[in-house]
Amino acid sequence: MLKQVITEACNKRKCLVDFSTSAIYLLNRRFHSGQVLSSPSRSFFGVEDFLDDDNSRPYTYKKEKKSKNPQKHVSFKNRTNAYMEPFCLDVFISKRFVSASVTHRVTCKQVAVAGTNSKDIKAVLKSRSDIPACLAVGRFLAERAKEADVYTCTYTPRDGDKFEGKIRAVVQSLIDNGIDVKVYLD
Repeated sequence: MLKQVITEACNKRKCLVDFSTSAIYLLNRRFHSGQVLSSPSRSFFGVEDFLDDDNSRPYTYKKEKKSKNPQKHVSFKNRTNAYMEPFCLDVFISKRFVSASVTHRVTCKQVAVAGTNSKDIKAVLKSRSDIPACLAVGRFLAERAKEADVYTCTYTPRDGDKFEGKIRAVVQSLIDNGIDVKVYLD
């Protein structure tokens, strides 16, 4: 019944019906120039249907909106902070050892590194993970940073780290040995 209605409507309007692919083609070239009318190029609500790799079943893929200017919502301070304060301090403390480094933020190169696993600090210390070890790491790091002409750096604690105890000892040792450290606590 539906096939008859569609074929009669198409005979009046000069269009061709292909029931194997469920498509309607216009034969009049003035309006659509033979384009398919029944299969839309997009689905409803911006969700498009595609086929799997083996063309067995369709899956749905939602297009993400692309911003015209990806740096539109990034503030001036966030964009220039790495150039205004180029050196950052990274402190890692485990149960067995302490290590710290000063890194250049733009080039990602380590300028100065000190840790309790190095030979020169290992021989001097009794324990490699207590507060005197943290003070020694801060002192050696300050000496090596001064050799590389670095006198200021920033420190932001990692997620879950508190600015107290061993971490504070490393930073305080750096400050006492002549490195100006800005600490950013959120």
